[in-house]
Amino acid sequence: MLRTLLAAALALAITLPAIAATPVNINKADAATIASSLDGVGAAKAKAIVAWREAHGPFKTLDDLAQVKGMGPATLKRNQQAIQFSGNAAGAPAKAAKVKHKASAK
Repeated sequence: MLRTLLAAALALAITLPAIAATPVNINKADAATIASSLDGVGAAKAKAIVAWREAHGPFKTLDDLAQVKGMGPATLKRNQQAIQFSGNAAGAPAKAAKVKHKASAK
């Protein structure tokens, strides 16, 4: 039993990098490339990303990308290192925009 669990854990550790997200420039890639590069992003969500980009212009931050239906915090966090906004695939990974907090009124 223990050997089976260890074998399963080893198999998962070996395949995990294969299912990780691949760097992609979210402002230049087509829907098929986005879908194949990002973890948890299928064809429909990738098409929504491209449609939003065409309607509103290039994404600048992860907060912009969060405006796309279906791109929730978990998906963005999981793919943060792979999402690129400019340059090529070797460029800097995406960074979350700093959230400004409103001062509370007394």
